[in-house]
Amino acid sequence: MDENRDDRIRAVERLQELRGSIDNIDASLVHLLAERFKLTERVGELKADHGLPPADESREARQVARLRELAEESHLDPEFAEKFLAFIVAEVIRRHERIAESRES
Repeated sequence: MDENRDDRIRAVERLQELRGSIDNIDASLVHLLAERFKLTERVGELKADHGLPPADESREARQVARLRELAEESHLDPEFAEKFLAFIVAEVIRRHERIAESRES
């Protein structure tokens, strides 16, 4: 009975360690996304100032291919990586459109 209790205690401690690492990674992801969006805001401003379209389909296609390859190399589901990028790109385009509209006003 004590052995099961000790195993459970060790499992709970390990679970806390793993969750702590996950929390650190989540924080890093948020910081990286914030940095990425700062850069894409500058891209959106540049595009708006020079009459360039908010979306760049050829770049997006290259990025999807690149990200899928990176995902495969990292043993991450490429479909998931593509969906994640699509989510980010959709938000970037939305922001670029908003920037362009504000420049037109």
